[in-house]
Amino acid sequence: MLVAGIDGGQSSTTAVVADERGTILGYGYAGAADELGEAAGSTRLRDALEGALADAMRAGGLAPQTRLAAIVAGVSGYEGQLIGEPPRMPTDRFVLVHDAPIAHAGALGGADGVTVIAGTGSVAYATASGGRTRRRGGLGYLFGDEGSAFWIARRAVSAAARHESCSGAERLLSFFDLHSVRAIVDAFYAGKIARHDLAAFAPLALAAAREGGVCGCIAEGALEAPDALAGLALEAAIDPHDGMWLAFAGGLTRDPWLASRLTEAAAARFAEAGVRPRIVEPRAEPAVGAAILARRAVG
Repeated sequence: MLVAGIDGGQSSTTAVVADERGTILGYGYAGAADELGEAAGSTRLRDALEGALADAMRAGGLAPQTRLAAIVAGVSGYEGQLIGEPPRMPTDRFVLVHDAPIAHAGALGGADGVTVIAGTGSVAYATASGGRTRRRGGLGYLFGDEGSAFWIARRAVSAAARHESCSGAERLLSFFDLHSVRAIVDAFYAGKIARHDLAAFAPLALAAAREGGVCGCIAEGALEAPDALAGLALEAAIDPHDGMWLAFAGGLTRDPWLASRLTEAAAARFAEAGVRPRIVEPRAEPAVGAAILARRAVG
């Protein structure tokens, strides 16, 4: 029995193929899969999911015509309805979900608790006894994604526009190879700088936050991100109690400075509510979480 899990994000897509023992046979990769801003007939999601899965099957030494028992794909921003072309998956049991449940399944290994995912975007997802679930955040780059890479980078551009003479603004201009902050803004609105391109500046904003001092104009969002993400965690918690599991996952949280401050901010936020969560490192990545859910789908 072979299953697959796919994590379709705003910047890239990862797929894994596993056997009946849960052993990962192969990993595969492709471009962004989300459909935010896509028009009807778009092949963005289909190409990313099919491409990543085919890559994972090749890596696992599986023939292209191999049928899988189940495939679960979590896609950033998916809300139950496809905009573009549906993916053609080599299985009779294909489940497409938001990316929050797969990140949660991977991070906590199926246990109840809260997982906050912070990558290009951000969302918090919680489970509790009786199959109850809750999601907070995940409203996209215009109306939410608090503490995410895009949120940090957007705030850096906004702050630099107000203080264009600071050295932080020079770092921003150098990264995008443009002559002014206004040019960065214009390029984004014109579609010449994509969301994931802007979000890619977040690590430099985090570095500025670590350094302090003269780069403060681009570090504003990075400094506020830990508290924003901790707030999402508290909002998502269904039955807060001592010992509740809490994990922070996603590419952004791999930054050591941010991870450290996330732990501090979460402890402080939950302490105000009289709760001491058990903050744990994610056990597995979202694609593996999707494979866990695929195995559950076939018993």
